[in-house]
Amino acid sequence: MEFTAKQIAELIQGRVEGDEKATVNTFAKIEEGVPGAISFLSNPKYTHFIYDTQSSIVLINDDVALEHPVKPTLIRVKNAYESVAQLLQFYESMKPRKTGIDPLAFISQSARVADDAYVGAFACIGDGAKVGKGSQIYPHAVIGDGVCLGENCTVYPNVCIYQGCQVGNNVTIHAGTVIGADGFGFAPNQEGYAKIPQIGIVVIEDDVEIGANTCIDRSTMGKTVIRRGVKLDNLIQVAHNCEIGENTVMSAQAGLAGSTKVGSWCMVGGQAGFSGHIHVADKTFVGAQCGVIKSTKGNGETLIGSPAMEPKTFFKAKAIYPKLPDMYREVAQLRKEITILKSQISNQQDETEDTKG
Repeated sequence: MEFTAKQIAELIQGRVEGDEKATVNTFAKIEEGVPGAISFLSNPKYTHFIYDTQSSIVLINDDVALEHPVKPTLIRVKNAYESVAQLLQFYESMKPRKTGIDPLAFISQSARVADDAYVGAFACIGDGAKVGKGSQIYPHAVIGDGVCLGENCTVYPNVCIYQGCQVGNNVTIHAGTVIGADGFGFAPNQEGYAKIPQIGIVVIEDDVEIGANTCIDRSTMGKTVIRRGVKLDNLIQVAHNCEIGENTVMSAQAGLAGSTKVGSWCMVGGQAGFSGHIHVADKTFVGAQCGVIKSTKGNGETLIGSPAMEPKTFFKAKAIYPKLPDMYREVAQLRKEITILKSQISNQQDETEDTKG
């Protein structure tokens, strides 16, 4: 499908500079632009690419002043990054959705699948499971017994949703993710470790997106809960009885130990780790590779480092760290000198006492 600059500007409430009849049919990064593509410029570091790009249309912020004329048609908007996201969402929505049940899929007779849902080859839907309107289940996915999958969900290949778990509407679960595996519960005894049965479930609310190969464990009792609007990256571990608050986002390889509660609108960097049984307040920013070992103080806190601390303290400590070898040698030398001085003082005292005697 082709769109003109005028049509795009109307869609995103932008202003055209150049040929409003210029057409595009694909997207491209500004440094890799080709004729017929639309690109965007939001980061000042990439401004120089606009003078050479071959893209036909470029989205650009209203406040950007260009030093030289440019070849592509410009569409000026308040925020180019947000506008391209809006266009990509529109583009994605134009793609045809799959419907129908592949003859190689297995669906239990007691399951209920909406008429317009899609179930791919070798997918399996268990006893008593429910699949809502417009949902798409790709090949080799497993929807376990009693699972409730809401409307307009997308479950990509090799996803496994264990028995009894509940998934809301407009949820996307990427390939290889496991929802509802047993939490890591074992009680040590004289013979080794006795498994503690995990009899709870996982509840995923509306508008959640979960990246590939992420694992969300079922609770020991009760629920592990992912609240509305949460976005989880690939390779994230959420342990049993955890709760992640609304609209929180987490980058790849973050890990939550059991019964951790993360508030709403938090941002968590890659490889961050959380100890169990702690509470992270709303709007907390947790930096990459951060180790959070205790509950946070209050809303809006920023934490970096391991163990987690305030940035000011972290950078003070970081500045000292490279100096530690020299400081160690200085301390060792001072100890040696102190030992010598103590010995000299002791000898002088002994000589004084001998003279008095």
